[in-house]
Amino acid sequence: MDWPVSVALAQPVPELPTGTDWSYEMKLDGHRMIMWRTSDGVRLQARSGRDVTAAWGDLALAGHHLPARTVLDGEAVITTEDGRISFEAAQVRAASSPTRAQRPAQYIAFDALQLPSGDARPRPYSERRAALLSLLAGLPANTPIQAVSATTDRDTALTWYNTLHHQGIEGIVAKRTTSPYRAGRTGAWLKIRHADTIDATVAGFTGTAHQPRALAVRLPDERIALSQRLTTALATRIALRLVPQSGRAHTQDGDAYTPVSGEVVVEVVAGTTRHAVVTVVRLR
Repeated sequence: MDWPVSVALAQPVPELPTGTDWSYEMKLDGHRMIMWRTSDGVRLQARSGRDVTAAWGDLALAGHHLPARTVLDGEAVITTEDGRISFEAAQVRAASSPTRAQRPAQYIAFDALQLPSGDARPRPYSERRAALLSLLAGLPANTPIQAVSATTDRDTALTWYNTLHHQGIEGIVAKRTTSPYRAGRTGAWLKIRHADTIDATVAGFTGTAHQPRALAVRLPDERIALSQRLTTALATRIALRLVPQSGRAHTQDGDAYTPVSGEVVVEVVAGTTRHAVVTVVRLR
């Protein structure tokens, strides 16, 4: 398997599917991460393909207990003192210096892409899940690497969805038990979530490249709209990925922005986009 690997994505749906061939997993509010246990170490990959090993050194260290040639898909999460999973804390960790004192992280694995025996992606989800549980059972008792909670009972999944939001459970992902692992959105993974968000490509920005004030994003209907003002922390992280082009461009509403090259993807609140009001939630 070649680095970086493209990840599977869940398709948003209004309600969970029914049937005997679905398994339901908790969707945690953290950072998507691929854990690579190579023959000589551990590398951590963000959803975008970036190497983020330095920022998550405690997880990389824990990954050394995995057998060589193992590749896992999961979510890096950080919990607050009251036990709540905090996306904000994960964002701070991702942007911080490796030498800075940090809250410990956990890696919640939800799929096995490669096992020591070879590529696991063509195998059905039910087999990959069983292999994942077997693999993690062999880790030390105090490991921060854990399997995501899953159930084949839809009512249980809905109970999780309705009662655990305040603990950082942002939704439920339904996975067809017979499906292989395929990159992108295929319909084999479906999700319901409390925050209705979508991914959007950054077309440009206002302000300066070092401190963007707002982003011009391309929405699913191909319309380009300006976001609301970015927070200082989010603007700092996004600035590192922006490659400005010369000249100026305009949205359909006539707002001017500086165009960018390359592909930068952000998550935006989708509920108000038909009114051209976009709130950027996070950098993908």
